[in-house]
Amino acid sequence: MKPDAPPQPLDFVAAFSDPEAAARYADGPRRFVPGLEALHRMTGILLAEHAPPDARVLVLGAGGGLELRALAEAQPGWRFVGVDPAGEMLRQAERMLGALMERVTLVEGYIANAPPGPFDAATCLLTLHFLAADARTETVRGIHRRLRPGAPFVAAHGSLPPGDGSRARWLARYEAYAVASGAEPEQAARARAAVEASLPLIGPDADEVILRAGGFHAVEPFFSAFTWRGWVGRA
Repeated sequence: MKPDAPPQPLDFVAAFSDPEAAARYADGPRRFVPGLEALHRMTGILLAEHAPPDARVLVLGAGGGLELRALAEAQPGWRFVGVDPAGEMLRQAERMLGALMERVTLVEGYIANAPPGPFDAATCLLTLHFLAADARTETVRGIHRRLRPGAPFVAAHGSLPPGDGSRARWLARYEAYAVASGAEPEQAARARAAVEASLPLIGPDADEVILRAGGFHAVEPFFSAFTWRGWVGRA
């Protein structure tokens, strides 16, 4: 590729299916997502507002196991179904969870491959930004169909308005935060280029519209950190 050629779209499922990449995954979100541990704690708190002590929780985009581990440690009575299209990432989740796996079922695939439920709560963290708007709406609808009425749903992912003059500035901050958090500059630059080339990012207002179109009400933003946003809603 010529030095001045634009970055090429990345097949993220293939990238996450690489065993070495999966083994290194846990370091990535901590370096690229400000407040990741706090996001996980807040997610548990928001779900617990309406989920029972013995809740069955659907976790879409569960590969790696970071949020599964955080939620399972916070709520010893909850049981989980984790869904992810990258089998290698699910194997990494198994290693991450250890003895907690006795309360977790892992499913390789997408929302269509998830059990029908009903679930008492659901999460989709650091995942929906991989999908174009129509696919996001269908995915959110698929989550909604699997939840009990009134069940809480937490989503958090990259969210930036396309074509906005501030987009490049915020992506530069995304890259700078990763470097400040210990990522190699070359790694951070590659990650930024991949986001620019491959992620169909939309703005926070459009993200809220998709959550409502997917069937959720009482949608509220609760998390904002550089290029990342989070919402909670009810089925």
